[in-house]
Amino acid sequence: MGLLSGILLTSLIGNTYAAYHDFGIPASKATVDVRVFNVANMTLLNETHAFILPVVPGHESAPFPMYSFLVEHRASQKRFMFDLGIRKDPENTPPAISVALASGFAQLEPYKEIAVLLQDGGINLTSIDAVIWSHAHFDHVGDMSTFPNTTGIIIGPETDTSIYPDNPNSSLQASDFVGHNITKVDFVNSKLTFSGLKAVDYFGDGSFYLLNTPGHLAGHITALARVTPTSFVVLGGDTFHHAGQARPRPAFQKNFPCPAHLLEDAKSSVSTDYFWSHDSRPGAFDLRSRAQALLGISDLPDRFYADPVAAGVSLEKVATFDADADFLVVAAHDISLRDAIPYFPAYINGWKASGLKEKVVWEFLDRANPAFVFSPT
Repeated sequence: MGLLSGILLTSLIGNTYAAYHDFGIPASKATVDVRVFNVANMTLLNETHAFILPVVPGHESAPFPMYSFLVEHRASQKRFMFDLGIRKDPENTPPAISVALASGFAQLEPYKEIAVLLQDGGINLTSIDAVIWSHAHFDHVGDMSTFPNTTGIIIGPETDTSIYPDNPNSSLQASDFVGHNITKVDFVNSKLTFSGLKAVDYFGDGSFYLLNTPGHLAGHITALARVTPTSFVVLGGDTFHHAGQARPRPAFQKNFPCPAHLLEDAKSSVSTDYFWSHDSRPGAFDLRSRAQALLGISDLPDRFYADPVAAGVSLEKVATFDADADFLVVAAHDISLRDAIPYFPAYINGWKASGLKEKVVWEFLDRANPAFVFSPT
């Protein structure tokens, strides 16, 4: 027993985990089903610097998908959404958003809002018990007026619910709330903590947890969805905007070695004028000796992070899940996954059995992937 405890302690100190239960997550056979939508694809022109640093010449504009998740609790057969993406008519949002969009800082490809996508897929909106907002930005709250009043809204405890015009700077308006029951998650009285993150067991059976991940915006939350008894999908919200903010990190490299072809290509594809590691030399980047993530969270004055320091701590904690084989982290705008995720009506539950994680987690370093931002163009 002493030897086993010593091995576990060494593992935890080294920030590596053998399985989900080493995070303190209780065992459970209760699960949820998760299906993913890519509601819209948006490019923010000359705004990369507001999300990630450094910005390499030629990558000043940031392309983002907007993922929305349909979660179904097997035991109760309740359905809920985690994030909604953007509404169909963003010109009808408060001036804080509509004016900015009208200025042309964002380009949106043609899209359908999530309410239409759900109904097109045979999902009656009256069957949606609640919508969980990871946070209250316009590209996550959708248009709640398209959902019946029976659909509640679940938000983080620090979420600012002030609306325009009472608050002229708010991106929310009366139609985002009217008729819907609003519930703020109570992390204060929770006795659960996973990887340093306060957690609430949403159904009380270990199938779905909400996590307190502050920093990007007041009230920002994420989720752990148990899709099999021993595997989880982490609904990451905006804890990071690019896979390079979460990776490589030592524990991640240990558990998910970079494929040989990408490792070799990185020597020339990753610019040593902007990125360096212990064993790099000018013009030859060495990925394996890189001790920290390639990209950082923006701390510039016009950043899209309310508190970059708190956001960085939340990211470090979420990154421990990313480095573990029992968790697939899907951030709300991770474009490296856009062409690889099994979308609705398919389920993402089988990600581990299919080897999806091993196939995709290094794709952000592939020059052909739209997430590649590591050399000038």
